Amino acid sequence: MQFLLAFVVVAPLLGALAALLPAPPGLKGRSPDQAVLRHGVTVTGAVLVATLVLAAGFDHDQPSKMQATTDISWIPALDVRIHLGTDGISLPLLVLTALLTFLCALYSYFKLPAGPSAKGFVALVLVLESGTLATFAVLDLILFFLAFEMVLIPMYFLIARWGGDRKQPAAWKFVLYTLLGSVVMLLGLLLVGLKSGTFDMVALATDNGRGLTSSVQVIAVIAIGVGLAVKTPMWPLHSWLPDAHTAAPTVGSVLLAGVLLKMGTYGFVRILLPVAPDGMETFAPYLAAFAVVGIVYGSLACLALARPGAKGDLKRLIAYSSVGHMGFVLLGIATMTPTGVNGALFANIAHGLITGLLFFLVGAVKDRYGTADLDTLSGATGAALYGRAPRLGGLLAFAAVASLGLPGLAGFWGEMLTLFGAFDPADGLSRPAFLTFMAIGASGTLLTAAYMLIVVRRVCMGDPRAARPGTSGPGTDGTGADATGTDRTGSADGPVGTGTPGSTGTPEDAGRPEDADTGGTGPGAPGTQPQPLADVQGYELAAWTPLAALTVLAGLWPAVLLGLTDPAVQKLLSGGKS
Repeated sequence: MQFLLAFVVVAPLLGALAALLPAPPGLKGRSPDQAVLRHGVTVTGAVLVATLVLAAGFDHDQPSKMQATTDISWIPALDVRIHLGTDGISLPLLVLTALLTFLCALYSYFKLPAGPSAKGFVALVLVLESGTLATFAVLDLILFFLAFEMVLIPMYFLIARWGGDRKQPAAWKFVLYTLLGSVVMLLGLLLVGLKSGTFDMVALATDNGRGLTSSVQVIAVIAIGVGLAVKTPMWPLHSWLPDAHTAAPTVGSVLLAGVLLKMGTYGFVRILLPVAPDGMETFAPYLAAFAVVGIVYGSLACLALARPGAKGDLKRLIAYSSVGHMGFVLLGIATMTPTGVNGALFANIAHGLITGLLFFLVGAVKDRYGTADLDTLSGATGAALYGRAPRLGGLLAFAAVASLGLPGLAGFWGEMLTLFGAFDPADGLSRPAFLTFMAIGASGTLLTAAYMLIVVRRVCMGDPRAARPGTSGPGTDGTGADATGTDRTGSADGPVGTGTPGSTGTPEDAGRPEDADTGGTGPGAPGTQPQPLADVQGYELAAWTPLAALTVLAGLWPAVLLGLTDPAVQKLLSGGKS
């Protein structure tokens, strides 16, 4: 078990180094790009298998106990140790990270985004995986900071070199926000370590803040909390997220939403709740207030983007939805109760599965239409996805209703438990204030349902006005052309590319005249039959099915996840007592 956890953390880093080396002659396949992409699938697959074996060997009767631990002295002068371990809180995040990275590598094998080189792409994804896994596995504050920062550089280059429009400004905004927050966080971590005499997270959690004065705890919560809040992202420190998601390639958006955002909320649970309970109690109402503002703000932003004529980008809308969903996670943490924290951890996993699937699907829609503009997608044809690519439309509708918290799917339980936690917060917190936060958060669920159903109606069903004679869809003049007079029968409606390993699948591949709608009056015009798009491909089905299946499984059988997290959360909140 010790070897497995160390292998899970180190193997992607070694794989990244190997990806930069020339491929052996017998393993090149049809091209060097195919060889390195296959290498990425192999390494991430091996890490996923090791993580699943680690989960199978985990003692599920003692999920509150740190298992598979490694504890080696690294910097004796500062008492910094290479301390690894996992419990019921971190194990689900390790499995989620390994799964999403493997699915991204598999997807990229067939649909490599346009960029400089396959070698650099695979190496960056593997370094990103190593840093994320290390964040969830290390038990030393200094190592946590190093792992936390390790993911910045690969994500920056994935956005800046393999991204879409306005990728450079988005990448710089991502790095600057997170770096500035991390500088403040480092000061807080050093303050805790020097004042308590140890950087060991297990020892600090067991001490439960008894070795730190209330003023030190308050300062530590402010400093560490800022860095964690930026990564979460918490309103109003969220503005880097929509730009980063909009510009990032599909797999970059999946990893950013699926695992990187979880690093911030994990830090709140693993470090601040047990190490500085007095400081957290002081700031819990403010954290909850920011959380519910983020829930409502994210939902209203999505509604604004979804309305006809707004020219909203579907990827940007899903990014703003993440601000709202992560607001529920922060609200659960702010309650400082087992119910609320368990809800936050469940919502973390549910968001990773559902939003990861959503970004995969939105990327596929953009590949087929050449755009993620909602007005174009809804006005392209009256039939929209249900009529042109029914399986893709069905999957998008499924992910949307899962995201809005439909009972029976994973998104429901996290939101419900966080609201229950706000109904009865921890002793010392103002119940009237948290009842108000609960009511505001509950209204956010209604707003979420509103914008998600609008998205399903517009993207999957289309704008019904576009199919009626004498009317025009949003942003059109009734002639099948957009507001600029450009006929929409070009690349936006062509089929997806060939899907061969290493192909970029650029919109130019989909713009052949023979693939355009016929009739000459534009998509959805009277008397024309919409040309079907390429529906779900085999490699897409392989990458998306596990996420859809786990979304259903977690919704129908939440005890699997709650049985892991609850004992560990109980121990964490009680000062190390099981």
